Amino acid sequence: MDADDETTAAMIDDEIYANGGGEDEKRNRPIISGEPLDVEAYASLYGGRTKISRLLFIAEQSRGCRNEAMELEALRMAYDEVKKGENTQWFRDVAQKIDGRLGPEYQMDLAWCESVDRRAEQKREKLENELNAYRTNLIKESIRMGYNDFGDFHYSHGQLGDAFKNYVRTRDYCTTSKHIVHMCMCSILVSIEMGQFTHVASYVSKAEQTQEALDPITVAKLRCAAGLANLEAKKYKLAARKFLDTGHELGNNYNEVIAPQDIATYGGLCALASFDRAELKACILILLFFVFWNKVIDNLNFRNFLELVPEIREVINDFYSSRYASCLDYLGNLKANLLLDIHLHDHLETLYDQIRNKALIQYTHPFVSVDLNMMANAFKTDVAGLEKELEALITDNQVQARIDSHNKILYARHADQRNATFQRALQTGNEFDRDVKSMLLRINLFKHESNQKQSKKS
Repeated sequence: MDADDETTAAMIDDEIYANGGGEDEKRNRPIISGEPLDVEAYASLYGGRTKISRLLFIAEQSRGCRNEAMELEALRMAYDEVKKGENTQWFRDVAQKIDGRLGPEYQMDLAWCESVDRRAEQKREKLENELNAYRTNLIKESIRMGYNDFGDFHYSHGQLGDAFKNYVRTRDYCTTSKHIVHMCMCSILVSIEMGQFTHVASYVSKAEQTQEALDPITVAKLRCAAGLANLEAKKYKLAARKFLDTGHELGNNYNEVIAPQDIATYGGLCALASFDRAELKACILILLFFVFWNKVIDNLNFRNFLELVPEIREVINDFYSSRYASCLDYLGNLKANLLLDIHLHDHLETLYDQIRNKALIQYTHPFVSVDLNMMANAFKTDVAGLEKELEALITDNQVQARIDSHNKILYARHADQRNATFQRALQTGNEFDRDVKSMLLRINLFKHESNQKQSKKS
């Protein structure tokens, strides 16, 4: 418990020094630059369809930001990646978006499309004949494999709806727990690609019911999938817990969906936005000081992911240590790149707002009064804007305080401790009086019952 006292003391000291004074200069921490995203390095973290999906998403967002260089780089990599597969429709879409801006090497290749489509039709006929033969012979395992092969075929050609139907059909022919888990994992993968996260949550639950067939890597994959489903549903606290619980065994084994760096980023931001002080404290003590608490399960695993993204580690550390100006600076520098993330993009503004509101609430909590000029300086904003933010928090009953707009001071509405003490004493007295009367009544009932028994005997 001594470590807790020292940490709390450090937190108060940092708040008194206006969240970012001279002591920050003594701390050796990495500085996050606002450099553009390295698209090639980012894409190398992923494989399969998600790599192409993320590249196309980056291209789309870059076009909106009028960053043509990044857009063309993402489209060039997407073109090369698509041509390694068999999805001709995706290839046509990418070539159309490039529109000749990358030279003759990245033009529409109709001969390649026709060749791939021709091979696909031949393979489809072969798979249909095999599946019909399996159905005739009523061999369950062969039928299951036939539907699974059809699912893989449709998935590779971008026909996600048909792929999902075929994967789900294998369920009727599963004979072991491993078959069920395999069906669930395939269905989860396709559902994530389609954006159907209700299906993701459903099949994660089904897979978790077959505990005997789950190895550590599969468990980690299921937690990641559940985390993404909760993130999409804006259940940020549940998402944070799932990402925190993800085992380090995952490594790069799920890069067709998520990279290890994403687990740290998603889990860290969701935890900051949704965890209360006690939960965040337990999390940070484990992640940063290697202390094992029971509050957060197996967070040594999450610390391994967090080491891959030192920027997020510093954001969490600064927030917990009440260096809010530094924390918000880090988040501001990260924002442009995080907006290019296909899963975080729609949630980033909400997460950032919740983190900022929590910082404002925690900054005001220890003090009876706060100088709004100092607070505005600590949060690197103007007093008028800060007043509006505090007014919204006071209206939502998240901050118990009132604002002196003339003197620019925030006064906390602390409870009257003297009156509260008297009220507790009166309540305790009333409870004692009630208990004594109940005891006397019980004694009288026992006595009366005893007298009745004696009279009956006589």
